[in-house]
Order: sequence, then C-alpha cells, then structure tokens
Amino acid sequence: MNCYLLLRFMLGIPLLWPCLGATENSQTKKVKQPVRFHLRVKRGWVWNQFFVPEEMNTTSHHIGRLRSDLDNGNNSFQYKLLGAGAGSTFIIDERTGDIYAIQKLDREERSLYILRAQVIDITTGRAVEPESEFVIKVSDINDNEPKFLDEPYEAIVPEMSPEGTLVIQVTASDADDPSSGNNARLLYSLLQGQPYFSVEPTTGVIRISSKMDRELQDEYWVIIQAKDMIGQPGALSGTTSVLIKLSDVNDNKPIFKESLYRLTVSESAPTGTSIGTIMAYDNDIGENAEMDYSIEEDDSQTFDIITNHETQEGIVILKKKVDFEHQNHYGIRAKVKNPHVPEQLMKYHTEASTTFIKIQVEDVDEPPLFLLPYYVFEVFEETPQGSFVGVVSATDPDNRKSPIRYSITRSKVFNIDDNGTITTTNSLDREISAWYNLSITATEKYNIEQISSIPLYVQVLNINDHAPEFSQYYETYVCENAGSGQGLFF
Repeated sequence: MNCYLLLRFMLGIPLLWPCLGATENSQTKKVKQPVRFHLRVKRGWVWNQFFVPEEMNTTSHHIGRLRSDLDNGNNSFQYKLLGAGAGSTFIIDERTGDIYAIQKLDREERSLYILRAQVIDITTGRAVEPESEFVIKVSDINDNEPKFLDEPYEAIVPEMSPEGTLVIQVTASDADDPSSGNNARLLYSLLQGQPYFSVEPTTGVIRISSKMDRELQDEYWVIIQAKDMIGQPGALSGTTSVLIKLSDVNDNKPIFKESLYRLTVSESAPTGTSIGTIMAYDNDIGENAEMDYSIEEDDSQTFDIITNHETQEGIVILKKKVDFEHQNHYGIRAKVKNPHVPEQLMKYHTEASTTFIKIQVEDVDEPPLFLLPYYVFEVFEETPQGSFVGVVSATDPDNRKSPIRYSITRSKVFNIDDNGTITTTNSLDREISAWYNLSITATEKYNIEQISSIPLYVQVLNINDHAPEFSQYYETYVCENAGSGQGLFF
C-alpha cells in the first residue's frame, strides 16, 4: 500500500507528502513494485498554512521550513518557491527549505499569499514530487486605530427634551481583523459633553442625560472616543466631534420691556391714526416669538392696538376722535401673548404680560365755534336805519378763549358788531327783496387764521305801506237819460 513521507516545519505544523513505502498488511489489493524513489506515481502534497505577523520590522523574517524526509542532508535536493510574491516578498533557502519574508507585510493590504513549492533532485534535474500549493497567511496585529465614517457629525434636538432622548449615532470602523482577538472590537466613551449627554459604549448612540435650555446655550460640542481592544491596555483610539444644536420650543411667554408707556395724540388727529408703538420681547425665535397685542382695559373705547407681524410691535391707533377740551388724558392697559402655543407648553403661558399706557391729548388751536349751524332772522320792512335784526354767537373752543370778531359778507344793508349784534344800515322794502341770504364770519383776534363761517337768512316782513291801485286807467260812459241804478259803460 501507499505510505506517506512526513515533511516537518519549524513551526511544528505537519505536512503530509505521499510517497511509496515498504509493503504492509492491508485489506486493499497489494501491488508489488520495486522500492525506488526516482520511480513514483503522480501524487499531491497536502499543505497546511504558514502564519507570519504583519508589520515585522526585520528585513528577513523566518516563516517556516519545508523539508522532505527524503532529503538525507547531502545537498542533493533543491527547494524552489513559485507564485505571486515568490522572490520579491518571500524567498526560500534552496538547500534547507527555510522560507523568509523579506518585506514588511500589511494584512490590511493583503491578508494571504498562495505559493507553490517544488523539490528538485539536482543530480537528475527532475522534480522529486509534483509541485503543490500552500498558503502563507498574514496574521493581524493591532496597528489600526478606529476611524469615524461620516464626519463631520451634526444633530438637532429640541430644547427641554427629556433624559434618554436619542440625539444621533456615531459609528467608527477598525481596519484590523475582527476575528483576531479584540483588535477590532470597539468601545465608545464621552470625552466632552457631560453632564448633558451620554453615549452607549457598544453602539455609539448619543442620548440626552440632562434637560437643556436653548435660551441659555443653543449649541454644544460633544467629543466621542472610540477605543479598540474593548478599551484594554494597549488599545488604539480615535475621536470625533459632534455639533449638537438645540431647536426652539415655545417655553417662554412674551414680556413687555416697559411697565409704563407715555404717548400723545393731537385732538385734530383723524380716526385710524397711529399714535405710538409698544414692544414686548420673547426669548424664543421664529414662529414661537410671534406676538398678538390687544387692549385689556379701555373704558372709553377710544383706542385699539394692532400687531405689526414684521417687527412684532404693537401699534396703538385712534379708534374715536378725541377732544382736548372734553378730555385731555386717557389710561389704557394692553396685553401680549403668543398665538402658537402647543397644549403641552401652556404651563409656560398661564398669565399674559401687561403694560399700562398713558395717553395725553394735545390741544390744537381750533377755529371759532358758532352756537348754531345757521341763523334765521325776521325784520319788518320800512324799519329805520340801525334797527335791530338779531344776535349771533361764536366762541373759541380752546382754553385761552380768544375774543371773536364778526363780519357779514355780500351785504350793504346789514351790519354786525363785535358782540354779534346785527342791525340794518338802510331801510328795507319787502317789495324789492323779501329774503337776504348772507354769510357770517367769526375770526379769532389772537389768531386771525382761525376763521369760521355760517349762513344767515333774513326775511323781510310786509307792512301796509301801499294804497290799492288799479292795474290800468278806466274811461266810463253813461247815457244822458239813464235812470237811477243803471250801470256804467267802460
């Protein structure tokens, strides 16, 4: 039967080389052949793996030894190495079969080499055995630090989020062999970011560990470290930075900057006039800082407040005209609130901020004011010059009460004095003019630009100042013998 010659390596790993040996008892059919080593049937070698550590600093690192049991040490055998890397990366001592690595190896670039071995009888030049493949595997050492994959990291999380809220997951990769001990087993830790953040050691998941207020600090830099060898001594590490920004929630109500505002309005201002602005501030941003202003208290119903949504100011406007002489000051109370408040945040907005507004009415020099919008007087015709017709009256509505001067326009038959008394300057004849349509003007003495005018109507009443007159001359005829009571002829 066949026997096997045992090749032994210095690494202690046996390789079986089939060969023809002496005959032994066997259940298989016996084939008798002369025992001669140079006459062999085709048979293959069975090779195990060689291992060589990566990153060896020596220029010639002994890996192992190939040696045939047929080699009797007389240097008649020559060992050859074939395949990719033979001669450049690996060499073999042709006499002894010792294999050496002559270059530094990097497992992350190439983890194994498949080579072929051949044994030649130098006396005959023939192969002692058919060439056979064997593997040199580069074993891993922990020479790669963890690297984070998706830098830079940035995350956004709402402020006031509860403890345990997921922020982001960071992931590192280690190029070392994950099957080689703990070289590629990573452990995450937090170098910067306490006490607000924590990281899960095995997953790299960052979570909130303490509530944060955006109005105090709106962003945080967190530094995460990843260590291989699960953090054991000699482990390599890599770090990454994570920028965590806090998004705003509506946890602040608007508050007035001032508790008292003083505004003025002219009594001549028309309704709808803007008389001033009030301003509240809100520490929130965006939609959460939008405001609505309104009147909380105004007994006179004279003013209103509208909101400028661009500037977030409250604009105080005049809803009804004011009169300095009637009321020269007002007091109103305004309030402000956010229009967009989620139900869960209403606890921050239970009581609206308010402010008091004092409004002073400014006096304006107004024209004289007549007691009536128009006057109607009556006077009999044929009254003598200087006869009394009637009295008009106008006053200065302002506090200084300027004296008033009166005048009549478009009239030569009436006169008015500074007391507003109207008299005739000529005799009136109803038959010439029964009505006079006039205009009375009142002018302030202190400011002649302040003028008011109203219409004046004077009716001339009739008196019996004319004897009847025939409309034409009549000529009459009568007969000479006419009797008593007989009519006349015209």
